[in-house]
Parts: sequence; C-alpha cells; structure tokens
Amino acid sequence: MSHLILLFSLLLAPALADGGSQESAQNLCSNDVSHKRQKRDWIWNQMHIKEEIDTPLPHHVGKITSSVRNNNAKYIIEGEYANTIFKVEETSGDVYAFERLDREKKAEYELTALIIDRTNNRSLERPSKFIIKVYDINDNAPVFVQKVFNGSVPEMSPVGTSVTKVTAVDADDPTVSGHATVTYQVTKGGEYFTIDDSG
Repeated sequence: MSHLILLFSLLLAPALADGGSQESAQNLCSNDVSHKRQKRDWIWNQMHIKEEIDTPLPHHVGKITSSVRNNNAKYIIEGEYANTIFKVEETSGDVYAFERLDREKKAEYELTALIIDRTNNRSLERPSKFIIKVYDINDNAPVFVQKVFNGSVPEMSPVGTSVTKVTAVDADDPTVSGHATVTYQVTKGGEYFTIDDSG
C-alpha cells in the first residue's frame, strides 16, 4: 500500500509543478507585456573616460543612442559643460571630450541627452540623464599633511617605544587598488628609528 501512495505522489508532483510553471509563465508574459509598454527607447553605452589622456583631442567618451527611427533625427546634449568640454555628433550620437580631464578636479559630469526632429525641433523621445565618469590614473604623489612632525622619547626607553606619528595623503582614487596607498620609510636615522605603514 505504501508503494502505491508513493507512486501516486510521484505522479502528482510533476502535474503540480507543471501547473505552477504554466501559472508562472502566464505571470511572466503578463509582466513582460507591461514591461514592454513602459520600456524607454534610449539605449546606452557606458560613459567613462580616463583622466589626463595624452593623445590628440577630441577624445571619444561614448555614444548616446535611441531606437527612434527618423531621418530628421538630431542628437543634442545639455547640462554640465555640454557644448564646451563635451560635444555630441548630432547624427551618430557619439560624445567627445574637447579637453583633458582631471579626476582630482571633477570626478563625474551629469548631462542630459535629447533627440529632436531637426525640421521642427520637436522632441522625439523624453530626455534622459546620464553621467560621464572620469577614471583615475595614479598621477599624484603622497604629501605630508604638515611640514614638520615633532616627537620625543625618554632616554633609555625600551626598543619599540612610540616616538611620534606622521601622516601623508594621496589625492588619487582610493577605490582603485594601490592608487592611494601610502607607505613610509625612514631615509635618515634608520639606525635608530623605524616606521611602519600606519606612520
């Protein structure tokens, strides 16, 4: 009898699973349809550029693209330094930087993309904001936070006694491995003193 119940359970399980998957598929289709209704037409490349690029200007940043099909379509950008530092090629949507950028001065720029009909200036798609991020290069040396650090130690103190603490900072991006890492070294007096990586 127990074998019969087990067999019945095994036959019932796939049927239930199939019913659940049909219901899930219906929900998925329903969600997919609603998602398609809300879908925007803008298509993005990631916008980023390295700082201090030494090749000739302008530098290609990325591309704004809309799926809108219109022979009179024209791309425009607005916002921070639009049409000064950053310009867009109006037919292709390619965005270029016309200055060398310094991440330590400004790490990102917020702009708005528009696509209009050049014959009547009518917007063909809702504007879309995007950010251009400036990637860090390790171009800054660490600097001490003050010119002189004073320390003292009583005579006959045991080896390992703390004398003072020094601090240096690096302006490079701390989220990029090694770019803002500071290490210390005693260049004179090393026979008497040592320094660790915390300063």
